[in-house]
Amino acid sequence: MIVREAAATDIAATATVASTAYRAGFAAVLDAAELARRDPASFVPRFTADLARLRVVTADGVVVGFSLVTGTHLDMLFVAPGAQGSGAGAALLAEAVARGTSSLECFRANASARRFYDRHGWMVTRGYSRPFAGRLHDFVYYERNAGR
Repeated sequence: MIVREAAATDIAATATVASTAYRAGFAAVLDAAELARRDPASFVPRFTADLARLRVVTADGVVVGFSLVTGTHLDMLFVAPGAQGSGAGAALLAEAVARGTSSLECFRANASARRFYDRHGWMVTRGYSRPFAGRLHDFVYYERNAGR
């Protein structure tokens, strides 16, 4: 696994990872219509605008995951469903932490992501509800080394 800064040529592959990971990871959280709107093309404008903050992880030269960090907050970390469990997510998270990332939020109902962050030493410091995709959803806020 290699984690590196994303290049413009990575945007299409990163958008595909985002779309497939969204559909797999959020099927129990978001309705089918909202998931359908999250096709690869829907992610391209954001990834283009945020290219400097985007990191990708590759396996055998293929983009299998990405992270997007703003300041010290992890906005997104997604791994293609077929690459989950391969260490790609752990590599992205470690790289983000090395750059000073110390917070993130996660859907409360996203059990697999929550297990991942818990396993890597992150702690839930609060829960809340906020609008997302036109509906109110429950979230948890994680911090790195909270209370330690």
